[in-house]
Amino acid sequence: MPPDASHLAAQITWLFILAVPVACVAWTVTKEEVFREPREYCEQRCKSGQLIWQRKFFYLFTCEYCFSHYVAAFFLFFTRYKLLLDDWRGYVIAWFALVWVANAYMNLFARLRVELRFVRAEATVKDKQVEQIDKELGMSAQLSSPSSSPTS
Repeated sequence: MPPDASHLAAQITWLFILAVPVACVAWTVTKEEVFREPREYCEQRCKSGQLIWQRKFFYLFTCEYCFSHYVAAFFLFFTRYKLLLDDWRGYVIAWFALVWVANAYMNLFARLRVELRFVRAEATVKDKQVEQIDKELGMSAQLSSPSSSPTS
C-alpha cells in the first residue's frame, strides 16, 4: 500500500536531508586532502592488485559514486529509513534514491567548486592588471613631474 500524501512528504524530506551526510562523507573520503594518503594507497592497490576482487575493493575508496553506495547503505542501516514501502523493498528503493540524490549533490558541489576557482582566477588576473596599471601610472607621474634640481 503506497504511503499517504503527508507520509510521502515526510519520506521525501528525509530523502533530501539524509542525502547531505551521505554526499559529505563520500566526497570527503574520495576527494579531499584529509584522506589523500589513504586514497593514494588505494589508487596504487587498485592498479597493482593481483586479484580482481582486490582491485575492485580498493577502487571503491577512490570513486565517489561507488563509495556513496556503501555510505548510503550505512545510513539506511543506522536510520532504518525506507521509501514508499514498509518492507525490504522500501530499503532497496531508498538505497538507490539516496545514492542518486547524494550524487546529484556532489555533482552540484563539484560545479560550484569549479565556478569558485574560475571567479578566484579571474579576480587574481584583474588584481594583477590593476597593479600593472598602477605601476604604469606611477612611472608616468614621476616622468611628468618637474624634477627639482638644486640651485646653489
